[in-house]
Amino acid sequence: MKTLMVQGTTSDAGKSTLVAGLCRVLVNAGFNVAPFKPQNMALNSAVTKDGGEIGRAQALQAIAAKVEARIDFNPILLKPNSDTGAQVIVHGKALSNMEAGKYHDYKKVAMQAVLTSHQRLALDHDVLLVEGAGSPAEINLRANDIANMGYAEAVDCPVILVADIDRGGVFAHLVGTLALLSESEQERVKGFIINRFRGDIKLLESGLDWLEERTGKPVLGVLPYLHDLALDAEDAVALDNKVTQVQVNVFVPLLPHMSNHTDFDPLRLQPNINLQYIKMGQSLQGADLIILPGSKNVTSDLTFLKQQGWQQEIDQHLRYGGKVMGICGGYQMLGEKIFDPEHIESHVEQVSGLGLLDFTTTLTENKTLSQVCATMTLNNETCQLTGYEIHCGVSNGPALSKPLLNIQVQPSDKNQHGIADGCISNDGQIIATYLHGFFDCPAPTQLVLNWLGIKDFKAPIIDISQHREIQLERLAKVCNEHLNMDKIKLIIAQSKNT
Repeated sequence: MKTLMVQGTTSDAGKSTLVAGLCRVLVNAGFNVAPFKPQNMALNSAVTKDGGEIGRAQALQAIAAKVEARIDFNPILLKPNSDTGAQVIVHGKALSNMEAGKYHDYKKVAMQAVLTSHQRLALDHDVLLVEGAGSPAEINLRANDIANMGYAEAVDCPVILVADIDRGGVFAHLVGTLALLSESEQERVKGFIINRFRGDIKLLESGLDWLEERTGKPVLGVLPYLHDLALDAEDAVALDNKVTQVQVNVFVPLLPHMSNHTDFDPLRLQPNINLQYIKMGQSLQGADLIILPGSKNVTSDLTFLKQQGWQQEIDQHLRYGGKVMGICGGYQMLGEKIFDPEHIESHVEQVSGLGLLDFTTTLTENKTLSQVCATMTLNNETCQLTGYEIHCGVSNGPALSKPLLNIQVQPSDKNQHGIADGCISNDGQIIATYLHGFFDCPAPTQLVLNWLGIKDFKAPIIDISQHREIQLERLAKVCNEHLNMDKIKLIIAQSKNT
């Protein structure tokens, strides 16, 4: 198997998007390619078919490569649950919560999991496109590194370095990063890609010539700034959305540990839906629908929500006939109590919920991870939908006797004898579910719009899978046009078999 690694001069330099684009270019050219990220830190995750958890970016890259997502694409996933700690997920399963210092010591063990995944992928694929994490020049993180050059050195693979020119200082980023690498690591870097350029390329050419002369490394391409490129984000919440004619206002409280905000991408992309993430100090007033999102630290985020005065605004919103939805952690917040006897998320063993629905939740070590098919019934209307579960809580109580979803045990099971999920309040104003990806298909979105009383919705409802496919092909086209793919393929061909 040939391996090529994409590293960045900074976080958000475009590594994830570039790997996705290269995956689609190569698979379209007939290569048997797979994505890989040794270590990922993100609150947006996805569930593989075999019930493991990986970074959202690797799930997107798998789609780009036209392969089924598997746990080996992201053997180490870190999900931050505080400023200094994270849940450590190894080969798709949660190992434990670790503080940063403890995890730093654990990296030697983690590297073995990384290399095991690499070796397994080598049996099934001809080319592995690897995404680094952050920057390889973080001096304080160099010891026992598994995310960047530590991995590249271990498997002896070439590296392409990408930098974001839109941030400014692109030449300093590239030259400075290269200068902070060891001699063997510098030799490993086979070229540069400059990302997010806008303007006259002729004005950049003298700088590119200087960069190549200074470093002896070729510039493999300059990618343009792709306006409106809408692909699953790994971390940053996309706060912008273009609304042409507002028919419904959907407000989502921006919680400190909000997870899987990609749940709301289909709504954000709808031109007639005004999706707003409500920040600290802002008000929820004016919403037609308030959605409480998923959270990696439900008890902490619930406390934050109350401190913002949002509980009172949610109560008022409901008194005036508004609608509320909870997804995963947001679902748990709607109940009477959240118990954490095993200190899964904090040292607080119980917190009071919003008290809007009669149920309680107990957090447990065992995490539910599954892809599911379900039937939803809302306002006497029914539809099919798919999604995925990622949660460590078990909810019980009278409110759950009126479920929102019926999950089929098998995807082909279309009867009504599956597993109940979520709930609908007695007055019909609140719905809740553990299911992520709820809005990815048009049918459940349409039923929610009907529930909100929105008539004659003026725009076609987006199917996120179709939309994603269009965006990936657009990205591949841009990569083919603006990157020297012949040189990149040669770099891959000349790399050692690993």
